[in-house]
Amino acid sequence: MTYISVDIEADGPIPGDYSMISFGAVVVEPALDRTFAGQCKPISEQWVPEALAVSGHTREQTLGFPDAKAEMQRFAAWLDSVKGPGGRLIFIADNNGFDWMFVCWYFHHFLGKNPFGFSSQNLGSLYKGLVKDAAKSFKHLRKTTHTHDPVDDARGNAEALLAMQKQGLAIKL
Repeated sequence: MTYISVDIEADGPIPGDYSMISFGAVVVEPALDRTFAGQCKPISEQWVPEALAVSGHTREQTLGFPDAKAEMQRFAAWLDSVKGPGGRLIFIADNNGFDWMFVCWYFHHFLGKNPFGFSSQNLGSLYKGLVKDAAKSFKHLRKTTHTHDPVDDARGNAEALLAMQKQGLAIKL
């Protein structure tokens, strides 16, 4: 199994009606040096200025980003290149409900399949279980500042998962 920490930025709340404009991924391993960054041209005329502002990009900038299908093909090829023994990829994110729905939708919409399969894992839930407290947050375990650059944010979340492993989370990376 290969754990992939993923983070996305979008210009609205749901895929299809709105667009995933950037995403990043990091293979969860001590070096944290196998990364992927993608940007997608909007697929919809709809966008929420406040949502887009979080990414630091303007609408005009995003209109010049690469074609979404090409970026998802590039991401799928990268994922295939980083698969470990057994070939199973595990998607993990801070807010997997949000990040997963965009990545899953984009893969199925543009490529007809999702290299991650049909499930994802939530980093926050793993931490709550590890410390046996549903009110606790893992975010203090990040070393990389949360900047809304998706690779930075995915790296910080990967750092947190590695820290959880050191705290006793039974996980093979």
